Amino acid sequence: MTPGPIVGILLAAGSGSRFGSDKLLHPLADGTPMGLAAARRLRPACDRVLAVVRPGSEVLAAQLAAAGFELVVSAASLQGMGHSLAAGVRAAPDAGGWLIALADMPFIAPASYGRVAAALRDGGSIVMPEYQGRRGHPVGFARQWGGQLARLTGDEGARRIVAGFPDAIVRCDVDDPGIVRDVDQAADLADRPPGATPAPYPP
Repeated sequence: MTPGPIVGILLAAGSGSRFGSDKLLHPLADGTPMGLAAARRLRPACDRVLAVVRPGSEVLAAQLAAAGFELVVSAASLQGMGHSLAAGVRAAPDAGGWLIALADMPFIAPASYGRVAAALRDGGSIVMPEYQGRRGHPVGFARQWGGQLARLTGDEGARRIVAGFPDAIVRCDVDDPGIVRDVDQAADLADRPPGATPAPYPP
């Protein structure tokens, strides 16, 4: 069993430049802002939740705080996803593991977050969900990776860690196309078949 709490880190500091507006505030079909929808789906799986936001995103920050998320405001996040991830991990150094989620992936089922978190609690090292053979999000990291995660920079996220330690990966099969569906442009909000272009991987 993994000692310590499982901490969910919602990476919500992206600028959304390709979307044409602040995409994390864009309402989904039910009216819920995209970033808030992703946060609500992540929350039940974790013992504690943080959201990494960029300076100036007061509206999004207020929504996430109201949903129970602790806020990590990181100016360095403007330099890339790696900086965001590192800021989140440094804000929760005593975690038993971290569940890394993307705020522009609002269609992941709560059960998928739960599967990854459960695998971390059972001692998984690097936990990844798979849908029809394709890896997706969120990705879980056990406590042992904290030092490397806290030093990440650039825009590759944890790609090098995952690629460098394939034997550490624990895969969770899920029947959830949401784990490979991100929203990069407004057109991505339209219904897409399960075989559509997957989200960037890994975080």
